Amino acid sequence: MLGKAKQILGELNKLDQAVYAAVATSPTPSLDAGLRRLSHAANYSRISGGISLGLAVLGGSAGRKAAFRGMASIGVTSAVLNAAVKPVAHRARPDRDGAAVPAARHVRMPTSHSFPSGHTASAFAFAVGVGHVLPWSIPPLVLLAAAVGYSRVHTGVHYPGDVIIGSLSGLILAEGTNTALDRLLPAGK
Repeated sequence: MLGKAKQILGELNKLDQAVYAAVATSPTPSLDAGLRRLSHAANYSRISGGISLGLAVLGGSAGRKAAFRGMASIGVTSAVLNAAVKPVAHRARPDRDGAAVPAARHVRMPTSHSFPSGHTASAFAFAVGVGHVLPWSIPPLVLLAAAVGYSRVHTGVHYPGDVIIGSLSGLILAEGTNTALDRLLPAGK
């Protein structure tokens, strides 16, 4: 059983690297600058923070509650992934130069471990947290989160598998965060 699981993980890793290489070598000059800017803008959850600020200022009590839920979801997700998952997974960043990712796509290569993608996890966690209060916001925020995730592969700093697991981690941890907040906070908070 262990041998079969090891074989499957090895094949998934090869598939992950092949998709990364395909993205790296696909010429997309009209997308490169925009995706590089998006990836950079997502550092430290600045996009989510900006949206939260707008919701809190312009969205009334529901907007403030949504902003709080979104940022709380990011906080829990980031803490869990950075303190518990990344150090254990210990996956090295991709070899961007070896894969020939065009320099026009490059963003600063993070020094943290690659698995899972924290940018992606935070973006999806934010979408779930805000969507818990404002369900209409889920489609645009999930599309934004998916674009952030893809930008991390496009710029060469993550493998696709890092992004997939990051998105699932963000969704799951945000659901847990919001379930806990539902129990802890009085109705309407």
